[in-house]
Amino acid sequence: FDQIDQWKKLTINKVKQAAERARHELIELLDKRRTAVTKQLEAITKEIRSHREEENFLEDDIARLRTKLNEIQKVLEQFTRKDTKKAIIATNDQIDWDRIIYIAKGEEIESLSLNTNTKWMQTGVTIAGGNGAGGGMNQLQNPVGLCVDDDRTVYIADYLNHRILEWKYGVTTGRVVAGGNGSGSRLDQLNSPAAVIIDKERNNLIISDYNNKRIVRWPRQNGTQGETIISNVGCWGLALDNDGFVYLADYDNHEVRRYRMGENRGTVVAGGNGAGSGLNQLNHPRCVFVDRDHSVYVSDESNYRVMKWIVGAKQGVIMAGGHGGGNSLTQLLNPYEVFVDQSGTVYVVDGSNCRIVRWNHGATEGDVIVGGHGPGNQSNQLNVPFGLSFDREGNIYVSEHSNHRVQKFNVQKS
Repeated sequence: FDQIDQWKKLTINKVKQAAERARHELIELLDKRRTAVTKQLEAITKEIRSHREEENFLEDDIARLRTKLNEIQKVLEQFTRKDTKKAIIATNDQIDWDRIIYIAKGEEIESLSLNTNTKWMQTGVTIAGGNGAGGGMNQLQNPVGLCVDDDRTVYIADYLNHRILEWKYGVTTGRVVAGGNGSGSRLDQLNSPAAVIIDKERNNLIISDYNNKRIVRWPRQNGTQGETIISNVGCWGLALDNDGFVYLADYDNHEVRRYRMGENRGTVVAGGNGAGSGLNQLNHPRCVFVDRDHSVYVSDESNYRVMKWIVGAKQGVIMAGGHGGGNSLTQLLNPYEVFVDQSGTVYVVDGSNCRIVRWNHGATEGDVIVGGHGPGNQSNQLNVPFGLSFDREGNIYVSEHSNHRVQKFNVQKS
């Protein structure tokens, strides 16, 4: 009986410790969420003031702001309502802490859920560049990676202008927010930036400075120079997960690595077995996407496929392509940016086929959702598309390397 009592005490202590750890994690997550909501409200307030000063409120702007406020209201309701699925304080003795923490952390990921039958307008609208190749504020030169913020501001890796441009919604010129001081390796310079992502928590831009073989962090507001956070990497694609880890597609070393912010040594999460076509290999991984389960999706360019690697896996699974380079619906030719929605549908930029292809979960072939009309500069055409992003309404943004522009394709209303 003494031994049973001892086991009982040990078990109770372990449960108490686990509960205390979980409580601290939940408090931290709730604080993060409150901070995020505050930042969103500040951004909306700033935008409303700007529109009032310029007296240029459009019906589209009002509808979008109303949608954003409704989303914030739903988040705020979660802090106050009693809900068995999202319970933070439970009265029963059996608490599934892992489940609660997973739900709370999962809400940090802003991932898009689209219907598998969603269609987009087949003619795009040029929202950045489109004025020929050049270094003017209304021009781009071989743009590659891009990302879209909540207010539809687009950040563009302007590859041969060695800069990152911020392009506000509805304006005709961009603003340099990183680089723009010629090609070079100084901290105020970039050399062929390939990708840019937003670290909202720290209000920074994270940039793949490809020809300088480094990843730099640059303040979003009034930054005059960047800070090198990872060195000696031949990286194109970047991603950020909900725990703040950075993932980079190391094009030169045929692997994807994960880095804790502030550390210069990463962990291989895909590939890492030399260049090749085996399921445990990659061959020039170009871009990377991380879902809420921390599964990694990689555009494996020279293998003409998109691979998925779940956490801890020794090899990947082919999600798109994998039948050699070509233009059939089972094939890809130089896949670039990849995006995955909450249903597991894969969207991939099929670069040399000048199209965006959707592969529904479990599908053996894709369907073309944008482009596919040969290379060209018409509004229904793409010319070496590279970057891909979505806004909150599900509209598609595509950077075109050879048309020196970014096009937006609106969701087709049913």
